[in-house]
Amino acid sequence: MSTPSPLHEVHAALGASFTDFAGWSMPLRYGSELAEHKAVREAAGLFDLSHMGEIELTGPEAARALDYALVGNLSGVKVGRARYTMMCDADGGVLDDLVVYRIGEDHFMVVANASNSAVVAAELRTRAEGFTVEVADRSRDCALIAAQGPRSAGIIGQVCDADLDALKYYASTPTRIAGHDVLLARTGYTGEDGFEVYAESPHAADVWQALTAAGGSDLSPAGLASRDTLRLEAGMPLYGNELTVEMSPFDAGLGRVVKFEKSADFVGRAALEQRSKVEAASTLVGLIGEGRRAPRHDYPVVDGETPVGTVTSGALSPTLGHPIAMAYVPPALSQPGTKLAVDVRGKASPVEVVKLPFYKR
Repeated sequence: MSTPSPLHEVHAALGASFTDFAGWSMPLRYGSELAEHKAVREAAGLFDLSHMGEIELTGPEAARALDYALVGNLSGVKVGRARYTMMCDADGGVLDDLVVYRIGEDHFMVVANASNSAVVAAELRTRAEGFTVEVADRSRDCALIAAQGPRSAGIIGQVCDADLDALKYYASTPTRIAGHDVLLARTGYTGEDGFEVYAESPHAADVWQALTAAGGSDLSPAGLASRDTLRLEAGMPLYGNELTVEMSPFDAGLGRVVKFEKSADFVGRAALEQRSKVEAASTLVGLIGEGRRAPRHDYPVVDGETPVGTVTSGALSPTLGHPIAMAYVPPALSQPGTKLAVDVRGKASPVEVVKLPFYKR
C-alpha cells in the first residue's frame, strides 16, 4: 500500500490525480499538466516533494564520514551552503545523486531520491561506522514543499523574514513560516529560480496554506508530471533514467562531481580513477525533433538503420513546442548538429544532437 504524503488531504481537496511513486501516493497533476508547467515558467508552481528522503548526520566527524561515503568534498562545504554529489558503489556505479546541506559545523542533511532513500540511509549507516557520527533517517518525519518559478521569491518573501537577497543558489537558512521552524533552501530542479521548504510533517499543511494564501493567482499547485517535463527542459538527470548503478558519473558527463583531490579515501575511488581514464562507450546528449511525436524512455536511437543508442527521457516540450529527449549515443555521434533518428513506434523520426540544457531562463 502506498504511503500518503503529509499533504494528501490537501491534494485530494484540490482534485489531484494521484500516482504511486516509489511507494508513495503523490499528486501527478491537478488539472492540466501543461498549464502547471506553464505556471512554473511564467509565474510560480507549488510542489509537494515529501516523498524525497532526508537523512541527517550529526557529530564531530560528520564531515569526514560524508567525505568517505560520497564522491564529493563535503568537508569543504561552508555552513549554510549545499552541494550536488553522488553515492557510488565499490565499482563506481551510481547508487543515487544527492543534494547535501551543511546546516551546522557538525550537522548535515542528505537529500536522496525517493526510490533510493532506504538504500542511501542504510549505506550511510554502514559507511559511517568507525566515525564519531549519528545517522538518522528522517524521511517520514520531514515534509518538503517547493515553490518554483520567476515569482517564487516574491511569494516566499511574504511568509518569512529570511534575507532572500543573501540566500544564494545552493544555500539554505533556518527561518519560520506559519509559526513553524523550517529550513529554507534555494536549489531547484526546474530550471527556474525556486525555493524548498523542509518542515516537520505535522506542520506541512500550515506551510502549504500560508504559501497558497501569499501566492494567490501567481501560484498554482503543480504535480509530478509537470516537474518531469520541467527538469527535462532544464537538462537535469533523473535517477533510473539518465543515472543508474550500471553507470559511473563519468558516463553521464558528470565526472566533475568526483573529487579525487580530496585527501580522504572514499567508496569507489579506485574504480572511478580507472573509469575516468577510459573513454566511455556512450555519452549523454540532447536531441531535438520536429512535429508532435515525442521520443520516450527506452526508444532506440538509430543512425540510418543501425541502432546506436537509447532514449533515457523524452517529451514534447511545452515551452519550446517541439520534441526533446536525452539519450546515450557513442562519442563519435555526440557533436551538436549530428543528424540521427529515433524509432518512434516503428517510424524513424529525425532528430538533431544539441548541447544541454534545452531551456535556460
